[in-house]
Amino acid sequence: MKVFTEVAKHLVTYLGDEIRERREQRDVSQEALAFDAGLHRNVIGRLERGEYNPSFRTLVSIQTALNVPLSELIAGAERRRR
Repeated sequence: MKVFTEVAKHLVTYLGDEIRERREQRDVSQEALAFDAGLHRNVIGRLERGEYNPSFRTLVSIQTALNVPLSELIAGAERRRR
């Protein structure tokens, strides 16, 4: 179980990195992304720092606001893992 926890922890960090990169490519602030996704801005900051394990609903809100398929966000996190 500990191995799974470590893998999940790293994937959450990589997912945050992927979201940050996509947000910055679009020149969008954390606050603007949070507003567009219907989330509090602290959620975006915590997620980008790898401190927050988002729910599926949160990820769908973010991917909709970024106008990117959820599968691309997950694939980007997976690529960072290697």
